[in-house]
Amino acid sequence: MNAIKAWIILIGVPVLCVLTFFWLAPPRHNPFAPIDLTEPPGMGTWHKLTRAKKNRELCFTALDEAGVLYTPLEDQDMAGSCGLYDALTLDQTLTPYSATLRMTCAQAAALYTWERHVARPAAVEILGSPIARVETYGSFSCRNIAGTGRMSQHGLGNAIDIAGFRLEDGRHINVKTHWGGGGAEQKFLRRLHEGACDLFSVTLGPEYNAAHADHFHLDMGGGKVCR
Repeated sequence: MNAIKAWIILIGVPVLCVLTFFWLAPPRHNPFAPIDLTEPPGMGTWHKLTRAKKNRELCFTALDEAGVLYTPLEDQDMAGSCGLYDALTLDQTLTPYSATLRMTCAQAAALYTWERHVARPAAVEILGSPIARVETYGSFSCRNIAGTGRMSQHGLGNAIDIAGFRLEDGRHINVKTHWGGGGAEQKFLRRLHEGACDLFSVTLGPEYNAAHADHFHLDMGGGKVCR
């Protein structure tokens, strides 16, 4: 009997502590709380964004409540393994992008969260100027990962490549030039990469390989990678 009580205490106390934490913690730290893209990211944010990949209604409602403007796309099966499912064309967030973006709802939700809570505040804090435009190499593209026969997350609309930023004061910050250049520009890009790692499933930058020397690859595919 004493052994049974010991096991109950050993298992029950940690479980009770975890449940109490989820009950009392701010919603941003609770992975089971409703997703709100306008609240600052917390320990539960990535799990909420991941949950949005599996729940179309939840995801699109989150975008609507955040004020993101988009055009829904019908599901599309394409050649090979490419396709767009639960996808949209991103019409307007908080910052203009240099290209038309087609992506999944979950990718758009993560991108908006990163833009609102990481990129825009970092630009003002570190560089002293708001972002006027995000320079991107695009999102959806039916292709394999460079040098492999495996489908890229771009082929499913689950990824975006960020090359740089145009600031309101006219400066141009780009990953290729400023990632290792020192100064405020480097600090800014490192902050953005670090913040992306907390929100996206996969974040790849110049230190990953030569193919990413000039951009950040951010995707909401499977796994969890920060390089």
